[in-house]
Amino acid sequence: MSRPTFQLSSVTRAFLTLPHTATLTTLRPDGTPHVTPVRFTFDAATGLVRVTTRAGSRKARNVKAAGPAARVALCQAEGIRWITLEGRAAVTHAPAHLAEAVRRYTVRYRADPPTPLDLVSSRSPSTASWTSTSESPVPKAE
Repeated sequence: MSRPTFQLSSVTRAFLTLPHTATLTTLRPDGTPHVTPVRFTFDAATGLVRVTTRAGSRKARNVKAAGPAARVALCQAEGIRWITLEGRAAVTHAPAHLAEAVRRYTVRYRADPPTPLDLVSSRSPSTASWTSTSESPVPKAE
């Protein structure tokens, strides 16, 4: 079951503000999945997910290699509650986008993100959808 981001319940939006680590799945150029732990921020008003990383990281290289068709999945879990956000991603070096990503990260995790010299932000736009649920006491198979 998928729903547009703007239809996420208040419970689900609140779950996405908890300071948890998530997994980000990108596709390597050969089509195999690459899954890595990440910290991220979610903008409920726009549905935008931000992940900061190094430009040379595998996840950033995978997104760049896929171009505008880059698909990603980000999954946050806590016990038996989980949510997966899916959408297209892009990598940006734009200073304003990076500043906003760092600001939001600092608010969510109460700490500055790692600050390598080649920091980039992967952005999944508001077309992201969610699957599974953080509202059910027991996850349902789909």
